[in-house]
Amino acid sequence: MSCDLFSLASPGVSGLEPYRPGKSIKELQRELGLDEVIKLASNENPLGPSQNVLDAISATKDLSRYPDGNGFYLKKKLAEKHNVDIENITLGNGSNDILEMVARAFVTDQHEVIYSKHSFAVYPLVTQAVGGKHTVTPANNWGHDLDAMLASVNDSTRLMFIANPNNPTGTWVDRKNLRNLLEQIPSHVIVLVDEAYFEYANIEEQYPDCSLWINDFNNLIVTRTFSKAYGLAALRIGYSLSHPDVANLLNRVRQPFNNNGLALVAADVALEDTDYIKNSIKLNQFGMGQLTRAFDDMGLEYIPSKGNFLCVNFEQPAIKIYESLLKLGVIVRPIFDYDMPNHLRVTIGVEPENNKFIKELEKMMAKRTSL
Repeated sequence: MSCDLFSLASPGVSGLEPYRPGKSIKELQRELGLDEVIKLASNENPLGPSQNVLDAISATKDLSRYPDGNGFYLKKKLAEKHNVDIENITLGNGSNDILEMVARAFVTDQHEVIYSKHSFAVYPLVTQAVGGKHTVTPANNWGHDLDAMLASVNDSTRLMFIANPNNPTGTWVDRKNLRNLLEQIPSHVIVLVDEAYFEYANIEEQYPDCSLWINDFNNLIVTRTFSKAYGLAALRIGYSLSHPDVANLLNRVRQPFNNNGLALVAADVALEDTDYIKNSIKLNQFGMGQLTRAFDDMGLEYIPSKGNFLCVNFEQPAIKIYESLLKLGVIVRPIFDYDMPNHLRVTIGVEPENNKFIKELEKMMAKRTSL
Protein backbone atom coordinates (compact mmCIF):
# COMPACT_ATOMS: atom_id res chain seq x y z
CA MET A 1 0.00 0.00 0.00
CA SER A 2 1.27 3.45 -0.86
CA CYS A 3 -0.02 6.96 -0.55
CA ASP A 4 0.77 10.44 -1.82
CA LEU A 5 2.87 11.67 1.08
CA PHE A 6 3.10 15.18 -0.30
CA SER A 7 -0.68 15.47 -0.06
CA LEU A 8 -0.40 14.73 3.67
CA ALA A 9 2.03 17.56 4.34
CA SER A 10 0.83 20.96 5.46
CA PRO A 11 0.27 23.31 2.48
CA GLY A 12 3.12 25.57 3.52
CA VAL A 13 5.65 22.75 3.71
CA SER A 14 4.57 20.92 0.55
CA GLY A 15 5.08 24.11 -1.45
CA LEU A 16 8.56 24.84 -0.10
CA GLU A 17 11.82 24.72 -2.00
CA PRO A 18 14.61 23.69 0.41
CA TYR A 19 17.33 26.21 1.23
CA ARG A 20 20.36 25.70 -1.00
CA PRO A 21 23.62 26.27 0.91
CA GLY A 22 26.90 27.12 -0.76
CA LYS A 23 28.84 24.16 -2.13
CA SER A 24 31.32 22.76 0.41
CA ILE A 25 35.02 22.22 -0.18
CA LYS A 26 34.78 18.46 0.32
CA GLU A 27 31.81 18.23 -2.01
CA LEU A 28 33.71 19.93 -4.83
CA GLN A 29 36.84 17.86 -4.20
CA ARG A 30 34.73 14.71 -4.37
CA GLU A 31 32.89 15.78 -7.54
CA LEU A 32 35.86 17.02 -9.58
CA GLY A 33 38.79 15.20 -7.97
CA LEU A 34 40.50 18.44 -7.00
CA ASP A 35 43.12 18.66 -4.26
CA GLU A 36 43.22 22.41 -3.70
CA VAL A 37 39.94 24.25 -3.32
CA ILE A 38 39.13 27.65 -1.81
CA LYS A 39 35.66 28.57 -0.65
CA LEU A 40 34.46 32.16 -0.92
CA ALA A 41 30.77 31.31 -0.88
CA SER A 42 29.18 31.30 2.56
CA ASN A 43 30.40 34.46 4.30
CA GLU A 44 32.41 32.57 6.89
CA ASN A 45 35.37 34.10 8.71
CA PRO A 46 38.44 32.96 6.73
CA LEU A 47 40.62 33.10 9.84
CA GLY A 48 38.79 30.16 11.39
CA PRO A 49 38.01 30.11 15.12
CA SER A 50 40.33 31.92 17.51
CA GLN A 51 42.99 29.87 19.28
CA ASN A 52 41.33 30.67 22.60
CA VAL A 53 38.13 29.05 21.38
CA LEU A 54 39.95 25.98 20.08
CA ASP A 55 41.73 25.58 23.43
CA ALA A 56 38.44 25.86 25.33
CA ILE A 57 36.76 23.27 23.11
CA SER A 58 39.70 20.88 23.51
CA ALA A 59 39.47 21.22 27.29
CA THR A 60 35.76 20.31 27.31
CA LYS A 61 35.51 16.64 28.27
CA ASP A 62 32.03 16.06 29.67
CA LEU A 63 30.12 15.25 26.48
CA SER A 64 27.88 12.56 27.99
CA ARG A 65 25.65 15.11 29.75
CA TYR A 66 23.05 17.36 28.20
CA PRO A 67 24.18 21.00 27.99
CA ASP A 68 22.67 23.77 30.08
CA GLY A 69 19.26 24.03 28.46
CA ASN A 70 18.99 27.73 29.27
CA GLY A 71 22.58 28.69 28.43
CA PHE A 72 22.74 30.68 31.67
CA TYR A 73 26.43 31.63 31.64
CA LEU A 74 26.43 32.69 27.99
CA LYS A 75 23.24 34.69 28.50
CA LYS A 76 24.83 36.34 31.54
CA LYS A 77 27.85 37.37 29.49
CA LEU A 78 25.66 38.62 26.63
CA ALA A 79 23.53 40.58 29.10
CA GLU A 80 26.67 42.28 30.41
CA LYS A 81 27.88 43.00 26.88
CA HIS A 82 24.60 44.63 25.85
CA ASN A 83 23.71 46.12 29.25
CA VAL A 84 20.39 44.30 29.37
CA ASP A 85 18.81 41.64 31.59
CA ILE A 86 19.10 37.93 30.96
CA GLU A 87 15.35 37.94 30.33
CA ASN A 88 15.94 40.01 27.18
CA ILE A 89 17.98 37.26 25.51
CA THR A 90 17.00 34.16 23.53
CA LEU A 91 19.64 31.71 22.30
CA GLY A 92 19.31 30.02 18.93
CA ASN A 93 20.95 27.28 16.92
CA GLY A 94 22.43 30.05 14.81
CA SER A 95 20.41 33.23 14.42
CA ASN A 96 18.53 31.35 11.68
CA ASP A 97 16.88 29.35 14.47
CA ILE A 98 15.57 32.58 15.96
CA LEU A 99 14.02 33.60 12.63
CA GLU A 100 12.01 30.39 12.61
CA MET A 101 11.03 30.74 16.27
CA VAL A 102 9.69 34.23 15.62
CA ALA A 103 7.61 33.05 12.66
CA ARG A 104 6.23 30.11 14.64
CA ALA A 105 5.44 32.26 17.67
CA PHE A 106 3.71 35.14 15.89
CA VAL A 107 2.56 34.21 12.37
CA THR A 108 -0.44 32.15 11.28
CA ASP A 109 -2.17 31.68 7.94
CA GLN A 110 -4.17 34.79 8.75
CA HIS A 111 -1.10 37.02 8.78
CA GLU A 112 1.17 38.76 6.29
CA VAL A 113 4.95 38.97 6.51
CA ILE A 114 6.84 41.84 4.87
CA TYR A 115 10.37 41.52 3.54
CA SER A 116 12.32 43.12 0.73
CA LYS A 117 13.17 41.77 -2.68
CA HIS A 118 16.77 40.43 -2.73
CA SER A 119 16.74 39.83 1.04
CA PHE A 120 17.82 36.71 2.94
CA ALA A 121 16.28 33.51 1.55
CA VAL A 122 15.20 32.24 4.96
CA TYR A 123 12.57 34.98 5.34
CA PRO A 124 10.30 33.56 2.63
CA LEU A 125 11.10 30.02 3.77
CA VAL A 126 9.91 30.49 7.35
CA THR A 127 6.92 32.53 6.16
CA GLN A 128 5.88 29.75 3.81
CA ALA A 129 6.47 27.03 6.41
CA VAL A 130 4.01 28.54 8.89
CA GLY A 131 1.45 29.35 6.19
CA GLY A 132 1.92 33.12 6.28
CA LYS A 133 1.20 35.38 3.34
CA HIS A 134 4.18 36.96 1.57
CA THR A 135 4.43 40.71 0.99
CA VAL A 136 7.62 41.36 -0.99
CA THR A 137 8.47 45.04 -1.37
CA PRO A 138 10.57 46.35 -4.28
CA ALA A 139 14.23 47.04 -3.62
CA ASN A 140 15.85 50.46 -3.80
CA ASN A 141 19.34 50.24 -5.32
CA TRP A 142 19.43 46.55 -4.34
CA GLY A 143 18.58 47.39 -0.72
CA HIS A 144 15.55 47.88 1.51
CA ASP A 145 13.05 50.60 0.58
CA LEU A 146 11.80 51.42 4.07
CA ASP A 147 9.07 53.75 2.77
CA ALA A 148 7.68 50.96 0.59
CA MET A 149 7.84 48.52 3.49
CA LEU A 150 5.99 50.92 5.77
CA ALA A 151 3.38 51.60 3.09
CA SER A 152 2.76 47.84 2.78
CA VAL A 153 1.68 47.47 6.40
CA ASN A 154 -2.01 46.68 6.93
CA ASP A 155 -4.21 45.19 9.64
CA SER A 156 -3.10 41.66 8.70
CA THR A 157 0.62 42.39 8.86
CA ARG A 158 2.24 40.61 11.79
CA LEU A 159 5.97 40.48 11.02
CA MET A 160 8.55 42.53 9.11
CA PHE A 161 12.08 41.29 8.38
CA ILE A 162 14.88 43.83 7.86
CA ALA A 163 18.42 42.60 7.26
CA ASN A 164 20.99 45.23 8.15
CA PRO A 165 23.34 44.80 6.37
CA ASN A 166 21.41 42.76 3.86
CA ASN A 167 22.52 39.38 2.59
CA PRO A 168 23.27 38.88 -0.30
CA THR A 169 23.59 42.50 -1.43
CA GLY A 170 25.56 44.02 1.47
CA THR A 171 23.36 47.13 1.44
CA TRP A 172 22.39 48.82 4.69
CA VAL A 173 19.99 51.35 6.19
CA ASP A 174 21.17 54.18 8.40
CA ARG A 175 20.22 55.06 11.96
CA LYS A 176 17.88 57.95 11.17
CA ASN A 177 15.76 56.12 8.58
CA LEU A 178 15.48 52.87 10.53
CA ARG A 179 14.54 54.69 13.73
CA ASN A 180 11.94 56.66 11.80
CA LEU A 181 10.38 53.44 10.50
CA LEU A 182 10.22 51.90 13.97
CA GLU A 183 8.51 54.99 15.35
CA GLN A 184 5.76 54.70 12.72
CA ILE A 185 5.19 50.93 12.73
CA PRO A 186 1.86 49.95 14.37
CA SER A 187 2.13 48.02 17.64
CA HIS A 188 0.60 44.87 16.12
CA VAL A 189 3.65 44.40 13.84
CA ILE A 190 6.79 42.66 15.06
CA VAL A 191 9.93 44.09 13.44
CA LEU A 192 12.92 41.76 13.32
CA VAL A 193 16.22 43.45 12.48
CA ASP A 194 18.74 40.83 11.40
CA GLU A 195 22.23 42.03 12.34
CA ALA A 196 24.21 38.93 11.37
CA TYR A 197 27.00 41.12 9.95
CA PHE A 198 26.94 43.70 12.75
CA GLU A 199 30.65 43.52 13.61
CA TYR A 200 31.67 44.30 10.03
CA ALA A 201 29.14 47.11 9.56
CA ASN A 202 29.56 48.77 12.94
CA ILE A 203 32.64 50.68 11.72
CA GLU A 204 30.24 52.85 9.69
CA GLU A 205 29.37 55.96 11.72
CA GLN A 206 25.68 56.08 10.74
CA TYR A 207 25.11 52.33 11.11
CA PRO A 208 22.52 51.72 13.86
CA ASP A 209 23.06 49.34 16.78
CA CYS A 210 19.42 48.34 17.17
CA SER A 211 20.13 46.40 20.37
CA LEU A 212 20.17 49.83 22.07
CA TRP A 213 16.50 50.34 21.11
CA ILE A 214 14.80 47.27 22.54
CA ASN A 215 13.60 49.22 25.59
CA ASP A 216 12.08 51.86 23.32
CA PHE A 217 10.10 49.45 21.11
CA ASN A 218 8.61 46.32 22.67
CA ASN A 219 7.79 44.98 19.18
CA LEU A 220 11.48 45.04 18.12
CA ILE A 221 13.63 41.89 17.90
CA VAL A 222 17.33 42.11 17.06
CA THR A 223 19.24 39.00 16.01
CA ARG A 224 23.00 38.43 16.09
CA THR A 225 25.19 35.42 15.29
CA PHE A 226 28.53 33.85 16.14
CA SER A 227 28.73 32.34 12.63
CA LYS A 228 30.28 35.32 10.85
CA ALA A 229 32.84 37.60 12.52
CA TYR A 230 33.30 35.23 15.49
CA GLY A 231 34.22 32.32 13.21
CA LEU A 232 31.91 29.68 14.74
CA ALA A 233 29.66 28.79 11.79
CA ALA A 234 30.08 25.04 12.27
CA LEU A 235 28.83 25.21 15.87
CA ARG A 236 25.55 26.98 15.01
CA ILE A 237 24.93 29.53 17.73
CA GLY A 238 23.23 32.91 17.69
CA TYR A 239 20.90 34.99 19.83
CA SER A 240 18.25 37.68 19.90
CA LEU A 241 17.63 40.73 22.05
CA SER A 242 14.04 41.77 22.69
CA HIS A 243 11.44 42.75 25.25
CA PRO A 244 11.21 40.06 27.98
CA ASP A 245 7.65 39.17 26.92
CA VAL A 246 8.87 38.45 23.39
CA ALA A 247 11.70 36.31 24.75
CA ASN A 248 9.18 34.47 26.93
CA LEU A 249 7.06 33.62 23.89
CA LEU A 250 10.07 32.53 21.85
CA ASN A 251 11.16 30.25 24.68
CA ARG A 252 7.84 28.41 24.38
CA VAL A 253 8.64 27.28 20.83
CA ARG A 254 12.40 26.92 21.30
CA GLN A 255 13.53 23.31 20.96
CA PRO A 256 15.01 21.71 24.10
CA PHE A 257 18.81 21.92 24.22
CA ASN A 258 18.94 23.84 20.95
CA ASN A 259 22.55 24.86 21.71
CA ASN A 260 25.11 22.11 22.14
CA GLY A 261 27.66 22.21 24.95
CA LEU A 262 30.66 22.93 22.73
CA ALA A 263 28.86 25.85 21.10
CA LEU A 264 28.03 27.37 24.49
CA VAL A 265 31.64 27.08 25.63
CA ALA A 266 33.00 28.47 22.35
CA ALA A 267 30.65 31.45 22.26
CA ASP A 268 31.43 32.31 25.88
CA VAL A 269 35.16 32.43 25.15
CA ALA A 270 34.73 34.15 21.78
CA LEU A 271 32.97 37.11 23.38
CA GLU A 272 36.10 37.87 25.40
CA ASP A 273 38.54 37.61 22.49
CA THR A 274 38.31 41.21 21.33
CA ASP A 275 41.70 41.05 19.58
CA TYR A 276 40.37 38.31 17.32
CA ILE A 277 37.38 40.45 16.30
CA LYS A 278 39.63 43.45 15.64
CA ASN A 279 41.88 41.29 13.44
CA SER A 280 38.87 39.88 11.60
CA ILE A 281 37.53 43.36 10.83
CA LYS A 282 40.97 44.55 9.73
CA LEU A 283 41.36 41.53 7.46
CA ASN A 284 37.91 42.14 5.98
CA GLN A 285 38.70 45.78 5.20
CA PHE A 286 41.95 44.78 3.50
CA GLY A 287 40.29 42.02 1.47
CA MET A 288 37.40 44.29 0.51
CA GLY A 289 39.97 46.68 -0.93
CA GLN A 290 41.62 43.85 -2.86
CA LEU A 291 38.37 42.81 -4.52
CA THR A 292 36.98 46.27 -5.24
CA ARG A 293 40.24 47.37 -6.88
CA ALA A 294 40.30 44.19 -8.97
CA PHE A 295 36.67 44.63 -10.06
CA ASP A 296 37.36 48.25 -10.95
CA ASP A 297 40.37 47.20 -13.03
CA MET A 298 38.25 44.61 -14.85
CA GLY A 299 35.44 47.10 -15.45
CA LEU A 300 32.96 45.08 -13.38
CA GLU A 301 30.21 46.79 -11.40
CA TYR A 302 29.61 45.68 -7.82
CA ILE A 303 27.27 46.63 -5.00
CA PRO A 304 29.04 48.53 -2.20
CA SER A 305 28.89 46.27 0.85
CA LYS A 306 29.01 46.64 4.62
CA GLY A 307 29.31 42.88 5.12
CA ASN A 308 32.17 40.45 4.53
CA PHE A 309 31.20 39.84 0.91
CA LEU A 310 30.62 41.59 -2.40
CA CYS A 311 28.07 41.10 -5.17
CA VAL A 312 29.62 41.58 -8.60
CA ASN A 313 27.57 42.13 -11.75
CA PHE A 314 28.63 40.42 -15.01
CA GLU A 315 25.72 41.92 -16.99
CA GLN A 316 24.80 38.49 -18.31
CA PRO A 317 23.82 35.20 -16.64
CA ALA A 318 26.69 34.43 -14.27
CA ILE A 319 26.11 30.70 -13.88
CA LYS A 320 28.73 29.79 -16.52
CA ILE A 321 31.34 31.90 -14.76
CA TYR A 322 30.44 30.21 -11.49
CA GLU A 323 30.79 26.77 -13.06
CA SER A 324 34.10 27.69 -14.70
CA LEU A 325 35.46 28.87 -11.35
CA LEU A 326 34.42 25.59 -9.76
CA LYS A 327 36.57 23.69 -12.24
CA LEU A 328 39.50 25.87 -11.16
CA GLY A 329 38.91 25.09 -7.48
CA VAL A 330 37.20 28.36 -6.55
CA ILE A 331 33.75 28.28 -4.93
CA VAL A 332 31.69 31.47 -4.97
CA ARG A 333 27.92 31.86 -4.69
CA PRO A 334 25.45 32.15 -7.56
CA ILE A 335 22.39 34.13 -6.48
CA PHE A 336 19.88 33.56 -9.25
CA ASP A 337 17.41 32.38 -6.58
CA TYR A 338 17.53 35.95 -5.20
CA ASP A 339 16.39 37.21 -8.61
CA MET A 340 19.97 38.29 -9.33
CA PRO A 341 21.03 35.96 -12.16
CA ASN A 342 23.78 38.25 -13.44
CA HIS A 343 25.55 38.53 -10.08
CA LEU A 344 27.89 36.35 -8.08
CA ARG A 345 28.41 36.87 -4.36
CA VAL A 346 32.03 36.58 -3.26
CA THR A 347 33.04 36.22 0.38
CA ILE A 348 36.15 38.11 1.49
CA GLY A 349 38.92 35.57 2.11
CA VAL A 350 42.49 35.79 3.33
CA GLU A 351 44.91 37.50 0.94
CA PRO A 352 46.10 34.35 -0.92
CA GLU A 353 42.49 33.20 -1.43
CA ASN A 354 41.47 36.60 -2.77
CA ASN A 355 44.50 36.62 -5.05
CA LYS A 356 43.67 33.20 -6.50
CA PHE A 357 40.08 34.21 -7.17
CA ILE A 358 41.18 37.49 -8.80
CA LYS A 359 43.83 35.74 -10.91
CA GLU A 360 41.41 33.13 -12.24
CA LEU A 361 38.67 35.67 -12.88
CA GLU A 362 41.05 38.00 -14.71
CA LYS A 363 42.02 35.12 -17.03
CA MET A 364 38.37 34.36 -17.73
CA MET A 365 37.48 37.99 -18.38
CA ALA A 366 40.48 38.42 -20.69
CA LYS A 367 39.38 35.41 -22.76
CA ARG A 368 35.85 36.77 -23.05
CA THR A 369 37.13 40.20 -24.10
CA SER A 370 39.29 38.70 -26.85
CA LEU A 371 36.42 36.73 -28.39
